[in-house]
Amino acid sequence: MRLVFAGTPEPAVPSLELLAASHHEVLAAITRRDAPVGRKRVLTPSPVARRAEELEIDVIRADRLDAATTAQVEALAPDLGVIVAYGGLVREPLLSMPRYGWINLHFSLLPKWRGAAPVQHALIAGDPVTGASVFQLVAGLDAGDVYDEIVHEIKPDSTAGELLEDLAVSGATLLARVVDEIDGGTATAQPQTGEPSYASKLEDIDGQLTWAQSSDRVLGRFRGVTPAPGAHTTINGARVKVLEARTAPAGAPSLPPGQVALHHKEVIIGTATAPIQVDIVQPAGKGPMRAADWFRGLRSETVVAGS
Repeated sequence: MRLVFAGTPEPAVPSLELLAASHHEVLAAITRRDAPVGRKRVLTPSPVARRAEELEIDVIRADRLDAATTAQVEALAPDLGVIVAYGGLVREPLLSMPRYGWINLHFSLLPKWRGAAPVQHALIAGDPVTGASVFQLVAGLDAGDVYDEIVHEIKPDSTAGELLEDLAVSGATLLARVVDEIDGGTATAQPQTGEPSYASKLEDIDGQLTWAQSSDRVLGRFRGVTPAPGAHTTINGARVKVLEARTAPAGAPSLPPGQVALHHKEVIIGTATAPIQVDIVQPAGKGPMRAADWFRGLRSETVVAGS
């Protein structure tokens, strides 16, 4: 089949690569425009744009799938549109333009966690499993019939970044299989069943850790917002990013929620239940550092983390 691919971030790259290596023809990759990155705000192509150019696939840069982009796609006469984390909505007439419409690889077990940040919300909620679904794109948010899905058990220490890396690879294989089935006329899609839940885009405020919660909930939020938008807290009133954290080892002393202490040369912080060990932090205006080194530099008898 003649395919148009739409995607932007790194988790979309394995799907692009697998489709480009298949017997189908990827006519173009639609991706968001180059964006400023780093302190110097250097305009940088998206991961999908960069990889598409390496694969000698035409790139259409567009932050919105507007009339101009629709005209470009129409000129290509695709059989199928494929979308993986593009970052924008596909509306009519583009939605119905390819012969078989559009299919979407989504990183959740639909209808759970429809929306922009399904993996992150699954971790924050403490879900034991997640997965990936390939569904027919419709006007409603992630509401189309599902062709196939895979179930993925969530490891106890997985961050959102690590889990997305795993799902990007296994999801790409799932997506390629569904594309083949559509081409062969054997694909069947079933309506979603169950109560939908929604995964809104995360903002900086979502990374704030609340030490009055249980250790499971604090660590779930930490894992869900790592690496982006990033976990943070305030220590004696100053903002500090938390880059690495885990359950404190057995024998760590019980501390009041938010109390910070040094135990066996490691920093621990109290929660409503068990303490959490913080390994790497980044104080405002500084680079990442070992939490123990940062703690010793505070030179304060009482160290308290705010919610």
